[in-house]
Amino acid sequence: MNDIDAWVWWLVGAAALGIPLVVTAMPEFGMLAVGAVAAAVAAGLGLGVVGQVLTFLVVSVALIAVVRPIAARHGRQSPRLATGVEALKGRQALVLERVDGSGGRIKLAGEIWSARALDSGRAYEAGQEVDVVDIEGATAIVI
Repeated sequence: MNDIDAWVWWLVGAAALGIPLVVTAMPEFGMLAVGAVAAAVAAGLGLGVVGQVLTFLVVSVALIAVVRPIAARHGRQSPRLATGVEALKGRQALVLERVDGSGGRIKLAGEIWSARALDSGRAYEAGQEVDVVDIEGATAIVI
């Protein structure tokens, strides 16, 4: 065991930290693995045990302190580009067949959709323009 250089042990530790990263999808393990690789480089350059441990701690803590808040901030942001049915909400549509609380047909984004009025007591006649407020399955909810 004493025949193996310290840098090899650090690389083994980095690989061992990569396993829970993959299994749990916790990026902190990846940051610790990068710290272990940095410690392996430090060991390869001839730093002592204290220097290696300090390198591991400084790199790991710096990554966790800097990268983690940035990643968390990006995770909370909503996407700037709406796609799919989210992109259809708020658009205008043309009534093709009378739309009321029980149903009807509209032309939305060049396609024919089933639709129903948000207010079940309200009806929209063919030719009127309506606003899409929600999509429930294949049915547009309009006002």
